[in-house]
Amino acid sequence: MAIRERDNTEESRGRSRETSTGRPPFGRPPGRESYGELLKDPRVRPWLERAAAALAIVLVGTIVFSFRIGLTVAVLAVIADVVRRSRKGTSVDAWKKSSAAERRTEKQLRSLRKGGYRVLHARAVPRDDEGVSDGRIDHLVIGPSGVYAIDSEKWDKRLPVRTLSHRKLFHGPFNKKDRLDEARWEADQASKIIAKRVGFEVPVQASVAIYGPSIPWKVMRVRDVDVYAGNRARGYLRRRPRILTESDVERIYQAAEESLPPKYPTDLDAPAE
Repeated sequence: MAIRERDNTEESRGRSRETSTGRPPFGRPPGRESYGELLKDPRVRPWLERAAAALAIVLVGTIVFSFRIGLTVAVLAVIADVVRRSRKGTSVDAWKKSSAAERRTEKQLRSLRKGGYRVLHARAVPRDDEGVSDGRIDHLVIGPSGVYAIDSEKWDKRLPVRTLSHRKLFHGPFNKKDRLDEARWEADQASKIIAKRVGFEVPVQASVAIYGPSIPWKVMRVRDVDVYAGNRARGYLRRRPRILTESDVERIYQAAEESLPPKYPTDLDAPAE
């Protein structure tokens, strides 16, 4: 997320930058894509693959058994593939190239919907003057226990993670001060923007979910940022006391959705979760 070098993180948090405008590489207005562009569209390709596989199944089934059996098996195969991909998929469009860490956190957050939590992914906030932050919150979570800005990180598992007096975080020999300051800055910006929209204070807790190395604690607050192992993201939110009503959650969510735009706005953007 940060512009500065992130030591041995997943190639600066695992994201390949899009074009300088932040838009996907489509040169034509919506609805005027060429056949070549449609074939490259990640939303179209799975259906082409399904159609080819279904045709092959129908042909083989017709030769071995009958057309009806071949057609039935083909339909069942397509349905099974749709279900499988939907479970593995992400609500963040494929061209955004979200990192593996972000997708893992997103998968955990889905199960919180039944508990009254709402989530926005890849939301933009103002950058800081020094360029430490690229102005992106990976996951903004609004729920009964409060509002959280979660950043997902994939670090080298070979290097240990340790803290010093709750003021310093190290990954091997690397001081992660800038990473924590970045997360705190972005949460503070989100807090101010949302509060201005709803008319009351909305604290946003910054946190970093780390994948890769072993984390020798459940949740540790370092420089006002909660740090924990990535697979604890769901539990981190669930174990907090309830401080917001259902109406508060919905009001804050609507304000955040309207005032914190997607980091990579596009006409192809899917509706917010």
